[in-house]
Amino acid sequence: MESKQRLNTYRNLNNWHNFRLRLFGEGIIVGLFAGVIVGFFRYALNFVEVQRGAIYRYMASSDWIITVLWFGILLLTAAILHFLVAYEPLSAGSGIPQVKGAILGFFKMRWLHVLWTKLAGGILGIGAGLSLGREGPSIQLGAMAAQGLSRLLGRSRMEERYLLTSGASAGLAAAFNAPLAGVIFSLEELHHNFSAVVLLPAMAAALTATAVSQLIFGSATIFNFLDLPALPLQYFGLIIILGLILGVFGALFNYSLINISKFYQLPFFKNTFSRAGFALILAGILGFYLPEVLGGGNELIDTIAKKHFPLAIIAIFLCGKFIFTMLSYGSGVPGGFFLPMLVIGALAGNLVGTFMVGLGLLNPYFHQNMVVFAMAAFFAASVRAPITGTILVMEMTGSFEHLFPLVIASISAYLAAEVCKTEPIYDRLLQRSLDGMNKQNSNYVPDKTRNVIEISICSGCALDGKLVKNINWPEHTLLVDIKRGENDIVPNGETLLLAGDFLYVLTDNANAENVRKLAEEN
Repeated sequence: MESKQRLNTYRNLNNWHNFRLRLFGEGIIVGLFAGVIVGFFRYALNFVEVQRGAIYRYMASSDWIITVLWFGILLLTAAILHFLVAYEPLSAGSGIPQVKGAILGFFKMRWLHVLWTKLAGGILGIGAGLSLGREGPSIQLGAMAAQGLSRLLGRSRMEERYLLTSGASAGLAAAFNAPLAGVIFSLEELHHNFSAVVLLPAMAAALTATAVSQLIFGSATIFNFLDLPALPLQYFGLIIILGLILGVFGALFNYSLINISKFYQLPFFKNTFSRAGFALILAGILGFYLPEVLGGGNELIDTIAKKHFPLAIIAIFLCGKFIFTMLSYGSGVPGGFFLPMLVIGALAGNLVGTFMVGLGLLNPYFHQNMVVFAMAAFFAASVRAPITGTILVMEMTGSFEHLFPLVIASISAYLAAEVCKTEPIYDRLLQRSLDGMNKQNSNYVPDKTRNVIEISICSGCALDGKLVKNINWPEHTLLVDIKRGENDIVPNGETLLLAGDFLYVLTDNANAENVRKLAEEN
């Protein structure tokens, strides 16, 4: 089986032009499947969230027995979520670290199992009120649709990883009507590679998925910031200040998200049921007193975009959303924090903007600008993907004329996060998952399956300007092909590697990350 995989990979490398064209066509099919699946996911979430609001309005004027019944339903939901996570552990949490791990060769996901458990778990958890986002599940659902197609067509593992990236791109694009952000996120965060062979199917998948999504939901932006004015140049210094503040806050967000697991290590949190039950009971209480923090939170952003709130109210929204997001994600049920993260960023931007207005530094007319810029800044600080953050917020708000200030905010926040020495959140979560696998199974052995992986040589890295024979390759590693522009080079010991080359390396999955580091680190 493994030899057949390698043979198919070599055939693809020898027929590079046709291979890229085939990936483009398969990207369209992936986008179609992902668009339908994520479209259904979005529709189901919208439906259950509307019903949840109606339930709380009904309970406000009904007998206490109805309230008791509702809390019983929440506990039943916790039991179902416990079953789903126990049945398929890789469906728990965001889904983005899992997809990243699958692309890197760390995880082997059962695509059909993950697909239906993630779909059901996401609808139940978010629908019941947990402060979780649809984007992580959407990315994983898109990736699983791609993996299913790959397995049905009998594609090689190298090709499957390209399709996984395409599916992830399609999932994010369909979730937010943001095709460019879907592509950039997959390249910048998941694949760490901007080669044409990755870009073409990712674009095809994202555009197709967006078209399907728009057929279902229309072409309106996710957030409704209408007639956002252009920010005068005199206020650009305030954007830097905003970015620095949000960068520090993003570092705090990452620290809290990683360490919330310590809270759930208390003796009475014995399993997913107890953790999910606690979070859902808390959601039930908040539904009466602070319903704005329930669910993903895009309605809250629309609310603060249209209405001015006192400083104290914004502070309550921010603290409530922040804490409840930590508790919701820490419970381990299916659901991401991507959208809640944007909501927290928007609330923090609203708070900072209000202070700037109060100090006479900012004209109130431009207050909403700070809300939008803060979302990009907070995303860039947490995920460490400033390009994605800029493009995503631009597409989600329709603020295409604000590219320059969005970039300034993202870069400022990125630098602040660097100074704070915080790790990119998805990288940290992936590492924690791998560490957890090692602890749970003392006999765990890294995957020794050999696959061909694609790496790009960065300028100044350990491979740049080196002869193949002078490179200390990891054990069981073989350089099989080099793509330089449109030229194909058969490597030998005297071949000189240059920045910009794309290498195709046969290695164990366990060594894949070490090989990538050779091409990226100085």
